[in-house]
Amino acid sequence: MPFPEADSSLDLRGTPCPVNFIRARLALEGLEPGAVLELVLDRGEPEAMVLLGLEREGHAVSVQETTDDWLRLHVTCAGG
Repeated sequence: MPFPEADSSLDLRGTPCPVNFIRARLALEGLEPGAVLELVLDRGEPEAMVLLGLEREGHAVSVQETTDDWLRLHVTCAGG
């Protein structure tokens, strides 16, 4: 269940690169522009690759929560 500020939620912990990025993109494709996707990712390579890829596609990404192992992001959909 997403946080109240999010329209949708996706937990990608344990999902390898580039599958995690592809799944995040597909989730965003199903959202309206301006909708917020709550995304949970492992730290390290997934964090770096997915954040960079989503920002390059024009989505706004903000970190909401972090631990030593994972982070929770809010991604505002830029639309198609």
